[in-house]
Amino acid sequence: MNTIDEIFAVYGIAGCGRSLMPVAIEQLKRVGSNSQVVFIDDILDEDRMVNGHVAMNYDRFKDIDCSYKFVLIAIANSSIRQIIGKKLLNDGILLWSVKGATTLIMDNVNIDVGAALSPFVTIGSNVTIGKCFHANLYSYVEHDCVIGDYVTFAPRVNCNGNIHIYDHAYIGSGAVIKQGTSDKPLIIGEGAIVGMGAVVTKDVSPGLVVVGNPARVLLK
Repeated sequence: MNTIDEIFAVYGIAGCGRSLMPVAIEQLKRVGSNSQVVFIDDILDEDRMVNGHVAMNYDRFKDIDCSYKFVLIAIANSSIRQIIGKKLLNDGILLWSVKGATTLIMDNVNIDVGAALSPFVTIGSNVTIGKCFHANLYSYVEHDCVIGDYVTFAPRVNCNGNIHIYDHAYIGSGAVIKQGTSDKPLIIGEGAIVGMGAVVTKDVSPGLVVVGNPARVLLK
């Protein structure tokens, strides 16, 4: 069997992966690549077809004789994304970033590897984003924001300027985060969860869950 030059994969066959696969395919077409794209999922014992694409388990993908392998981790859970990311890097497999044709990225933006930027996402100027960032449909990050590793935006998140979001934070659908200032950015702490439709007007401490308008801590 001849060695192929490169192969791409979307890790995960649940809703996140199936939604991102067409975005990934379209991106490769934009750059003129005819490389194969497959699904990876650890639940599979043998190859199967998912939405017209071959799906296989990780060991099977790892054994493919190929010069370069690129993987987009399409897993919503940020902790699992981190575990898979470390496994891929340990095995010499490269993290792949995917963005829709309608994604808009402005000036002086630095996005680390493994990002999944869905269609109609906008990233404003002078923004820094960590690894394996997920931004779902119609979300935006405005100017002068800093976003950590493994942060997740559900659809239509409104992240206004001068906001710092730390690792593993989750921002729910339709949430609005008030703009901070250059001398006092609004902070969303590590592992914090902002509920669907919440309006965040002040800092959120690490690990807290906030909901409502204005956002308040959800009592257990």
